[in-house]
Amino acid sequence: MRVKWLRARMYPTKRGTYPSFDDTNSFRLEVQEGLLGMNLNDLQTLVNGGALKGSSLKNLKLAPAGRQLKISGTLHKIVPLPIQILADLSASPDGKSVRLHLQKISVMKMPVKGLLEKLHVQTADLFDPTNSPGVSVSGDDVDLDLNELLPPPHTLGRLTDVRIWKTGDLMEYYGSPRPDAYRIKQWRNFMRLRGGTVNFGKLTMHNTDLLLVDTSQSDWLNFDVAHYQEQLVNGQTHITPEAGLEIFVPDISKIPRTEANRQISLQWMKNRNVNPPPDVTTEP
Repeated sequence: MRVKWLRARMYPTKRGTYPSFDDTNSFRLEVQEGLLGMNLNDLQTLVNGGALKGSSLKNLKLAPAGRQLKISGTLHKIVPLPIQILADLSASPDGKSVRLHLQKISVMKMPVKGLLEKLHVQTADLFDPTNSPGVSVSGDDVDLDLNELLPPPHTLGRLTDVRIWKTGDLMEYYGSPRPDAYRIKQWRNFMRLRGGTVNFGKLTMHNTDLLLVDTSQSDWLNFDVAHYQEQLVNGQTHITPEAGLEIFVPDISKIPRTEANRQISLQWMKNRNVNPPPDVTTEP
């Protein structure tokens, strides 16, 4: 999950349970306002991994092209042909999907929209929604419901805009965050949870007051739910006067893939005669 800033509610997916960072199926996020990001390489892996089953397009590559998205791949129709598509990005009118409006289609670097019509190739053939939950096609518009396409935790909320970020990431606007985004542009990336109950590790926090702050200089708080404990262990935790937690976490990509981080354990703390993991710094 890439977060610039986020104001949301976390709900359990089952009655009688609490949201848990250790189970991504246990909660969903209802975003009120915020800026979330998605790496284009991750989206590329998603669409090539079966999200567009039955489509005529294969081996897709996604890249930013100014404010547009460039889609390159192979069109399988009679014979395989290299194809390139330029698409405008926006939010769908219902606020549920990322909309791709196909502006230009080139085969072998030549504009051939008329040729595609002669070959009886429609947008629905390029992005076949038949066996692709979360994909819908209308005219030259392709809507991608990322909540359907992406694995949990799922995010709900009204998507108001979609843009290409300066780093090449896909930037999703929820609600009306632009005034706040301008006001806090010098702030560090953060995510705050308040109220309710949340589980993480062996801890259960009631009347939650949890602030996660990015200590890196990255454009996004790259919070990896699957490896959040590594981020917590390699960060710093403060208890606030109100008994809340402030946790300053590094970007998951900046954490060394050492044995100490792969096997986080407190067993060595229970016996001072047992040496700590070799990657843990100790006094001479």
